Amino acid sequence: MQGAIARVCMVMAAAILNHPLLFPHENTTLPEQDEELMTRMQEHEEMLKTEQVRLEKELSQLESKQEETITEGYSWYFWGAVSFIIFITIEMCRVDLADADVRAVEEDDFFLESGSVTPRMMVLDKDVLHNFCDKCTYTTAHENWRVREFVEGFADDLLESLRSVCNREADMEVGDFVGIGSMFESWNVCKPLMCDLLVPFSPPDPHFFQFQLWCRSSSDMPPDMQGCGKIKVTKETEERCLCGSANLGEDMLCLLHSRNDAIRVDCSPQELLCSRNTPFLAKDQVMKWFQISVTKAWGRILHKYDFEVTFRNLDTAGALKIRFRSGKVIVMNIVPVVQMEGTDAYFVSHFPSDCESPPDPYWPLCLAVYERNMLKYFAKRLPQHSCHLHCLQIVTFLHRKQTGLTGKCVFTNYHFKTVLLHLLLNKSSSSWGFENLEHRLRDVLCFMHKSLREKRLYHALIGNSKVPNCMQVPEIIRTAEPVNLLRSLVLQTELCAAAVRHFQEMLKNANVLIQEYTPHLSNGFLHHSLDESV
Repeated sequence: MQGAIARVCMVMAAAILNHPLLFPHENTTLPEQDEELMTRMQEHEEMLKTEQVRLEKELSQLESKQEETITEGYSWYFWGAVSFIIFITIEMCRVDLADADVRAVEEDDFFLESGSVTPRMMVLDKDVLHNFCDKCTYTTAHENWRVREFVEGFADDLLESLRSVCNREADMEVGDFVGIGSMFESWNVCKPLMCDLLVPFSPPDPHFFQFQLWCRSSSDMPPDMQGCGKIKVTKETEERCLCGSANLGEDMLCLLHSRNDAIRVDCSPQELLCSRNTPFLAKDQVMKWFQISVTKAWGRILHKYDFEVTFRNLDTAGALKIRFRSGKVIVMNIVPVVQMEGTDAYFVSHFPSDCESPPDPYWPLCLAVYERNMLKYFAKRLPQHSCHLHCLQIVTFLHRKQTGLTGKCVFTNYHFKTVLLHLLLNKSSSSWGFENLEHRLRDVLCFMHKSLREKRLYHALIGNSKVPNCMQVPEIIRTAEPVNLLRSLVLQTELCAAAVRHFQEMLKNANVLIQEYTPHLSNGFLHHSLDESV
């Protein structure tokens, strides 16, 4: 009897351990396992029936023996009951898990709609990708360098003229520009060529800026203003000179202060481009001041240049378009910013991508200089002719072309750049060789696909402990809570649906767009199609 009980236990244990729910295959879904699951269950059922027949035969023989005790009989019923309970429990769990998987599949189908594609389903032609990179990026490197050289010289001249039209006693002081974005990070592809320049400004003495970040414990920032700060205009408190407290007469002059200092010291915050009845700097007023100043500055130097300069967007300060007589166009975004003291972080009036900016008095924080430095950092550690920038060039090219077909979308090139930075921080350097272009490009698209489904894409530098210490990101930024760049998708369902449709169309059209705009040989001549403006 004991041997029979032992055999029964072994059969039950084998059935439990071999149950498909206990050791599911990875990266599969329930619909894909239906046939395999049913086959395995039928095999187990047949095996159990065979064992049951054999055991029943043995038990019938054992029952004829009188030496079996009542205790042994109770043990048999006990083990039978335990086995029955175990089987019932497994079956109930199987039903619950199956329902959960089906619901997950149904939710995915609802979110991505019928006929959707995923990056894993895409067929990427390796030869076409390599041809795109070889012809469309390398051939423009020399042109990009010449454009950067021209833009830097023109920006220096324009800003010097701007300083000359500003009131040195009461107006803002303008510093030297800082180049950021695709042109200065060597991944620009599409035309017209675009250059993004940050122009820091500061208030005249004795005023200075104080910053209130969203991530400080004393901050009262609303949840939808994460990644922003407020800029307070403050006046220095210093001991008054004797000339301010004593009547020295009209003939007496102070060697420390001029007569104009009194006007400058008494300048109100409203006159320093602040929001009405507040000491906080207003983006709208800053942009108006900057646009008027740039217009005056260009009027002083236009006789020196043989091209036309216009504002691309009257609502955005410094959005300039330079058109030469040959028809060539260069786009410049000169963005007024406030530098966070002692850092390379800037509070920007608006992002060059023309996406919506938060209302006054909230200024978005820009870490573009650190991002540019991080790309340089990885470029020195990745294999020669690495594919990381090529991946960024391809996805931003596809995004821009798709935008031209179906209109603007909530995510921008900056979101793809953020995805690339996350992958660079998490993947080994050896995996970025040019021969891995197809795989890394698919990784970028998969990361964005996952981010859209989860409605979550964290900023690459804020609250990310994986950022190398040599990047010198301010400690308060490194230790802050991560900021979700796709938070708007959580709050606005229609915006999310539009973003998903845009991404789906981009995936479907990827091969066609790349082949259409890749240079090709025709009658022995090389034709380029990237010079079209979208």
